[in-house]
Amino acid sequence: MTQTTERNYKKTLNLPKTSFPMRANLAQNEPASLKRWEKEKLYDALQRERADAEPFVFHDGPPYANGKIHVGHLLNKVLKDFVVRSRLMMGHQCHYVPGWDCHGLPIEHKVMTDLVESGKIEKIKSLDDDTRRMAIRRACKTYAEKQIKTQMVQMKRLLTVADYDDPYLTMNARYERAVIDVFAEMVEQGLVYRQLKPVHWSIANQTALAEAELEYEDREDPSIYVDFAAEDGAAVADRFGVTLTDAPSFMIWTTTPWTLPANLAIAVHERFRYALVRLGDRLTVVATELLEDIAKKVGVESPEILAEVDGKALIGLTYQHPFCSRTGRIVAADYVTAEDGTGLVHTAPGHGADDYHTGLREGLEVYCPVQDDGTYDETVPAWLIGLSVWDANPKVMAHLRESGHMVHDYMFTHSYPHDWRSKTPVIFRGTEQWFVAVDKETKRENTTLRTMAQKAATETVQFIPEWGRNRLAGMLETRPDWCLSRQRSWGLPIPAFKRPDGEVFMTAASVRAVAEAFGARGSDAWFTESPADLLATYDAASDSEAPAGLDVNTLEKMYDIFDVWFESGSSWNAVMRQREIGYPVDLYLEGSDQHRGWFQLSLLPGLAATGEPPFKTLLTHGFMVDKDGKKMSKSLGNALDVDELLKHYGADVCRWWVSSISFEHDIKIDLSFFKEQASDSYRKVRNTLRFLASNLFDFVPCTADNPDGMCVDLKSLAPTSVDAWVMGEADRVQREVLDAYGAYDFRAAHQAIFNFCNETLSAVYCSTVKDRLYCDTPNSERRRITQTVMWDLLEMLSRLLAPLVPHTADEMYRSLWGDHRSGELCVHTATVMAMPEVSVSEHWPAVLDMRDLVMKAFDTAKSSQDLDDPMDAGASIPDPDGTLRAFEADLADLFGMSRVTFKDAGDVEIIDLRGEPRCERSKKRDGSVTERSDGGMLSDRDAAAVGV
Repeated sequence: MTQTTERNYKKTLNLPKTSFPMRANLAQNEPASLKRWEKEKLYDALQRERADAEPFVFHDGPPYANGKIHVGHLLNKVLKDFVVRSRLMMGHQCHYVPGWDCHGLPIEHKVMTDLVESGKIEKIKSLDDDTRRMAIRRACKTYAEKQIKTQMVQMKRLLTVADYDDPYLTMNARYERAVIDVFAEMVEQGLVYRQLKPVHWSIANQTALAEAELEYEDREDPSIYVDFAAEDGAAVADRFGVTLTDAPSFMIWTTTPWTLPANLAIAVHERFRYALVRLGDRLTVVATELLEDIAKKVGVESPEILAEVDGKALIGLTYQHPFCSRTGRIVAADYVTAEDGTGLVHTAPGHGADDYHTGLREGLEVYCPVQDDGTYDETVPAWLIGLSVWDANPKVMAHLRESGHMVHDYMFTHSYPHDWRSKTPVIFRGTEQWFVAVDKETKRENTTLRTMAQKAATETVQFIPEWGRNRLAGMLETRPDWCLSRQRSWGLPIPAFKRPDGEVFMTAASVRAVAEAFGARGSDAWFTESPADLLATYDAASDSEAPAGLDVNTLEKMYDIFDVWFESGSSWNAVMRQREIGYPVDLYLEGSDQHRGWFQLSLLPGLAATGEPPFKTLLTHGFMVDKDGKKMSKSLGNALDVDELLKHYGADVCRWWVSSISFEHDIKIDLSFFKEQASDSYRKVRNTLRFLASNLFDFVPCTADNPDGMCVDLKSLAPTSVDAWVMGEADRVQREVLDAYGAYDFRAAHQAIFNFCNETLSAVYCSTVKDRLYCDTPNSERRRITQTVMWDLLEMLSRLLAPLVPHTADEMYRSLWGDHRSGELCVHTATVMAMPEVSVSEHWPAVLDMRDLVMKAFDTAKSSQDLDDPMDAGASIPDPDGTLRAFEADLADLFGMSRVTFKDAGDVEIIDLRGEPRCERSKKRDGSVTERSDGGMLSDRDAAAVGV
């Protein structure tokens, strides 16, 4: 049949149009959304709207107020925002108070460095102690405030929703009071004590450090084997049951020669075997099990064992220090191992935790000749006085060689603790510090903090991922007492006083009085007011713990400050309980390093003060590393700048990427990931949204103000219609996404939404309904049905996407409703969409399987039949039981062809329809195409739409 000249029917088509742009221009448009949300006070509005809803209690761990945020902050803050926004979207009440850790060494270190560089340090040093401390504190506060403003702007730019008008700052008076209140509870429970004890000490910053403030780095140190001469050779011979003519020694091994001046004992294991042995010209005692290794190191091929005894036989023997005028004795210790060394452990109670406990048991002095700055005091030999411990190492070794006590030495590399701020090696040093006891029973529960914490970790608290449980439990099992005190200016003072007799005064009641003072006037009051002023509300007469005859006017303030981890670890009280948000907290979410930090150091104060864990669930994420798995840092040149990421890709693409990753382990990140992965998949979702929106240009939804809109009741949909199928899929996806949000599985939510948009909608549904949307008469029933479905799909997707890409979701929502509602529109005030009840045929899987077979058959026909356009083809499909015939109305569009016929058996057959006329408007060859009154070749449907 000869086809006449084609007419242009384009103007008769319902071609799509929308105000929702193809190009997102996120970097330019997101700030406008931020400005609008701030103007509308979105956070406050959400709290008002959800005031009576079921609460989900979430708490922000405070980042440190120092420097711009990095990609680790991006990950952490975006994940937290996913939690907050998803819970709000699901109808919960969910407060989110952002916080900042303001006190501590990093800020003081930076301020002091600036004072030195500016030449102002000498003026600061000339001031009296309290004035000097206050000058430093004022400078630190100013610096912290500046950093908070910078970080807050960046966090807002990540599109996070939070109470930025009233954040919590650990340096604010009301926060400080709440921390001191927690401390008072711990004092009342009998868990706080002060003691001379070796602790990790930063020489660079001259302060004690806790475990959480240490970083381990490789360092080269000397390893030395030293002979300590026995004081009574006859006694040694008697213990071994031999007769000796030479003077015997005890060989020790150490990697800290600088601690030898503080040696007071040598520890052995009672059950190990020890040998009296000739090693060349030396007669010495070593562990039998280690003799072969020692002999190799000192170059002796055939050591001669004279006798052996159990370590228990050596207890009580004495020796002469190799260069100090003192004697020491052999003691027992279970921590002695036969893994390395000599089996005889040099013991200095002032320089090691194990040494300290051995010294307590044996009645030894906690002797520490090392001063705050890492130099020796005047109690050591003259040739060491004033030397730093690091300069002392070679001096000590040289002296031992000269005196003949050095047996062997070499340099070795090992992992060694460093100050996390100065990056310098720390030492163990005996000082008087404040501690929280983890093995002392509380007065309230009559059990220890360690026991309660381990029970919480193993039985009570939920962990995501689960491996965090063993990690935290293991740390709690071995952790020492918590060293609470620091020797700096910028921090929260520990409210302790000294009496005229030198005794320390601090009771739960006195601490609470100081808490009141801090709450009213801030912790600066400690440096500007007298003890009497600070204790104005304290009544010694009603305090059963007060010493007799206490006169507060005679007290002297002490100047230790709290470990900043105690401040942040008390945030559950200073924020969640003080603001009546909720306790315990449903979720803490931080990096995996916080098992050692904030998680553990919130758990201990929470248990001590309240008897229950401050959190129900701990969620941890990994660290950002570069594409090669290396740690990111500015010095390595592999760090990504957050501002640059936002400038080039926008927050929504960054957030979309975060939602796509498995965050439980370390995460590789590279610019190419945003360009090639996140941007591309974001664009596909956006294009799907745009297609849906563009086909609603002439659709009027039903609203309370306009109940007579164009909506169709979807309950009446035929179960076999493609519209019913897609609504069934939408309902499934919504439930899947909500379950994922509830389980904090944001990657699963991301994948479910992406697959629905990219596959279910773009590849199947949108392709299927395009013809009816463009070519049906505008008011045709099936077009209005499809538009109703598309409206509901956009409503659903806008809400489900809102936690992940808040700007894009709100942009879509505003575009959707802009002409149909008055007043401000915001998707973030909406909750989960109630999906219409739609019946879906159980045979849809068979239909979709047939679609796959037809499409594969057409791919084959492309080459075998030289077919390019599926509209030039039809499909003959087998339908032996008549199942597929029920879907006939939509099958041709679903397959993307002009028509479908059925047969009882056989394979799918592609029919070449090029010999039949083609509709000039829809391009279909459906069998009804004929010349119409206007001279055009149109199908029946298209002729009716054109009106010819």
